[in-house]
This record gives sequence, C-alpha cells and structure tokens, in this order.
Amino acid sequence: MAIFEVKVPQLSESVAEATLLQWKKKVGDAVAQDEILIEIETDKVVLEVPAPSAGVLTEVLVCDGGTVVAEQLIGKIDSTAVASAAPVAAPKAAAPAAKPAAAPASSSSSAAPAAAPSAAKLMAESNLNAGQVAGSGRDGRITKGDVLNAVSGGTKSSVAPLPAVSIPLGDRPEERVPMTRLRARIAERLLESQANNAILTTFNEVNMAPVIAMRNKYKDIFEKTHGVKLGFMSFFVKAATHALKKFPLLNASVDGNDIVYHGYFDIGIAVSSPRGLVVPILRDVDQMNLADIEKKIAEYGAKAREGKLTIEELTGGTFSISNGGVFGSMLSTPIINPPQSAILGIHATKDRAVVEDGQIVIRPINYLALSYDHRIIDGREAVLGLVAMKEALEDPSRLLLDL
Repeated sequence: MAIFEVKVPQLSESVAEATLLQWKKKVGDAVAQDEILIEIETDKVVLEVPAPSAGVLTEVLVCDGGTVVAEQLIGKIDSTAVASAAPVAAPKAAAPAAKPAAAPASSSSSAAPAAAPSAAKLMAESNLNAGQVAGSGRDGRITKGDVLNAVSGGTKSSVAPLPAVSIPLGDRPEERVPMTRLRARIAERLLESQANNAILTTFNEVNMAPVIAMRNKYKDIFEKTHGVKLGFMSFFVKAATHALKKFPLLNASVDGNDIVYHGYFDIGIAVSSPRGLVVPILRDVDQMNLADIEKKIAEYGAKAREGKLTIEELTGGTFSISNGGVFGSMLSTPIINPPQSAILGIHATKDRAVVEDGQIVIRPINYLALSYDHRIIDGREAVLGLVAMKEALEDPSRLLLDL
C-alpha cells in the first residue's frame, strides 16, 4: 500500500485560513494524477487542489465547507488500490472519520468542546448549548466570537456552512444566503478602509475626444500587430502612472506613523468576478506599453471569470483604478484599498454639453473621481494629480513625450 497525502496548498502570509468548497470525488472513487480533487476558497482567490498521485481516494478528513489552514491534511489517496463499482468497506468507514477533523467531536456524544468563560456566559444568556456552536479556537475551543456568529446566524465553523434558506411568505418571499469568504473579506476591508482612512474625493471632467480619435485611427492595425484589442483602460493606466510620477504621495502608503514612498508603480485594476470584486495587480506599469497593459488586463479578466487568479496576482499594489463606467455609472466615490493612499474612479463616457471659447459644444465627457487619504495627501497634491491625468488624456501625446 502506498498512501499519498492530500494537503491544503501554501497560503499567503496575509491569509490565515480558507474554506473547502466541494469535493469533486467521494471516498472509493478512482482519481488520476493531477486531477482536481477540490477547490479551496480564501479571502482572495479560489485555489484548485490536484491529486498528488493516481489511485483511489480512501479518506476525506475535512468535509465540504470546512475551515482549513495551510498544509493541513484533508485527504488520502492509495496509489495501489483499485476502485470498484460498489464501495468497498474501507472507504465507507473512512467517510465518518472526516467528522472529527471537520468539527469538535469525540467517541462520546456527551463530550462537549471547551468554551472560554466569556463565551460560556454569552451562551447561557442566549440559551445556546455547546453543541449548537462550532468552535474556531485551538482544539475546537469556543470563543465569544463563535457565539456571536451563532446568534447572528453567521456561524463560522469547520463543518459545512448553512445552506440558503427560502422562507415562503406568500407574495413576499425571502432568502437567507451565507456570505462567501471572499464577500465577507471584501466587506471587512471596506469597513476597515472607511474607519482607518481620512477619505476625501476630488472630481474633474475629461474630454475623451482625443483618446477616442487616436483609438479609432489605430485600433485595427494595433490588433493585427499585437493580437489584442486597443481599449480605453490602457490609456487611463498610463495617465495615472504619469500623474503618480509627478506626485509620489499618490503612490505612497501609510505604515503606522511612517509614509512609505514606493519607487515602483503597481496598479490594481478592479475586476468583477462571479465570486465578487477582485483587484489583480499590473506590476511595473511604467515599463509597460499600451499593448502590454491590454494583454495583461485581458488575461486577468479571463482568470477572474474562471476563478483562476493566484494569490500573487492579487497581492500588493500601490494605487488602484475602479471602472464603474462598464456598468453605466456616471459618478461615484471609490473607497481606498488599504494600505494604498489613493484610488481613481472612472465612469461612462457620454456626450455632454460643455462650454469651449464661449460656445456650447457637444463633447464625449468622462467624470474622474480621485479618492485619497487626507492624512498624508493634501488637497493640492490630489487636485493637481487628477489634473495631470486629465491633461494626459486630453492630449495623449504627453504620454509619449513624458510631459
């Protein structure tokens, strides 16, 4: 018998734990080497866990919905076993063995997990017993947070999460669905940003006619030459980089009482995915041309839709761009992505009446919004930085001449 262990992949330092989504094989099933066994959701990405060897899945130690940490053993494969049409005895016995690893349990049904004093007091006040609360502490110990989660219906545990519950109310139905780990993390970071940053937003409008004209002139030859379509986002990325060079505070971050000035330009591009908003990073954009940027954005968009973005591709970043315009947004106030100090919001380009040389004319206008951390960035730098982006977009040759 040759047993191969199935373990949780290494997670990034900022990711403490993850959630098993759904096993694609059951105990007793044959598996091929490198076949995907299960997907693991972190607060950043969904990771695929391949089979380390061909054989038969003989044990599942953590069930669907379980909470796990890096390098944790979650299953075993016997490379010498042969799957049969009917489940064999050993795999049948292995399935229940997953329960001790998935939730605090013992051979005695009367044994209950330990609870912290504050948790025990809160359970008593809430008329809950230990069997109704899943502990997330060491050795299954119940914490006060576990009890609060149980009371609010958002229990965080290593057992399968609560399913969606539909409540029939005649013509006023309701459905309760647990947040995914990614959605919960997004909510946490948004609240953290608003609580810890002095966020202020400045606005400006940009005449997109020069960019539109340049794009229309070169889009066909651009696509033939580079194998990717020429979009508008690459112009916004280059314009933002142009401004960040002029005003380094917009590319800085806060670390305690220190301001960290970054000598590189890593711009995060907010992308909508089926699991929620993700922000993959374009690294060293000052060294990229328009084609490089468009190719990378297209690659990230495809990966986001398929849930294939890696932790490395989502980690870091010195500045972010959010494009609500793809959904038709006219104006918004984007929230800073900590520990960054600024974020650019771009919106739908629409024909609008504007005044030029005393005359009312129609121009394709895009409203830009720059949210910034007022703790380190004064209005002067923010306003002038946004003006630099506006000037670069209204005269794209500036980007080529670095003016």
